[in-house]
Amino acid sequence: MSEKVMQWCVRIPVLEGEAGRRKLIAEGKADRSLRPYVEEGFLFVPVLEETGMQAEFSTTSPREELPRHEQIGGIVVLQEDDQIEAEKILAARPSTHTVLFATSPVEGEFRTKTFKVLAGKNTTETLYHEYGRRMIIDLTAAYFSARLSNERQRILSSMKEGEKVLDMFAGVGPFPVMLSSKAKLIVANDINPSAVYLLQKNIRLNHLHNVVPVLGDAMNLPHMLDSMRFDRIIMNLPFAAYGFLAGAAKLAAKGAVIHLYALVEKEGEHNEDILRAFPNAKITERFLRSYSPASWHAVYDIEVGDEM
Repeated sequence: MSEKVMQWCVRIPVLEGEAGRRKLIAEGKADRSLRPYVEEGFLFVPVLEETGMQAEFSTTSPREELPRHEQIGGIVVLQEDDQIEAEKILAARPSTHTVLFATSPVEGEFRTKTFKVLAGKNTTETLYHEYGRRMIIDLTAAYFSARLSNERQRILSSMKEGEKVLDMFAGVGPFPVMLSSKAKLIVANDINPSAVYLLQKNIRLNHLHNVVPVLGDAMNLPHMLDSMRFDRIIMNLPFAAYGFLAGAAKLAAKGAVIHLYALVEKEGEHNEDILRAFPNAKITERFLRSYSPASWHAVYDIEVGDEM
């Protein structure tokens, strides 16, 4: 029988609970020796720092080491094709309904993968929660990763109310869905029809009225959007987004901010590309995560300035 102990804690609305709990773990603040619990619509998470709130928690049993994986809603994607490890994760994570293994890299014009079901339900679709928003994800229909959830919150916190935003490679809509609370208008474009179909579902699911889905090649956006200008442009196509900077320059308003995501092997790798499109820009490069031993995922925050 587990022991009961008093500990400092934070109280998070249930719909935001999993994302909040993961954030506390990532920041090293969660007390993982104690078990969170739900009461009256809130998740109570034990933490290691004084918060002004205490509650009684049960101690956890020793944690079994689980294989490397990524969790997206009720789906876990394993790094290895291992059915035994898949069953172990399914048993350890009650919220998980399917364990997958990717049988291909991200490939093709639509940036999709193929998957093998290792355990659980025979599906690649799930409902994903992120900071109080919900999204329908189908991993075979459109690329999606939960790894940029904190990055989306960083951009949201830097936005001013009433901005016009363009997402050139929107996918199923994680950036538009998360940024919609501050934006006046978001134009969300993708070349993948399945991604735009899911984007439309996610717009309706979150009752958004300021996100406009567009199906098209990002190269054509300056012509398609004609005289529109945007205060913020999201360019999340890590292998190739820098090739669309000239188009982004035609759509950026004075004083705009561009967020260019790229996989790089050296610091400042795309500075010349950026300065060709935005000669007077201020560039800040941020490290997001390691991608391979020799490369990492970076974001360039590009401040255009008032003179273009």
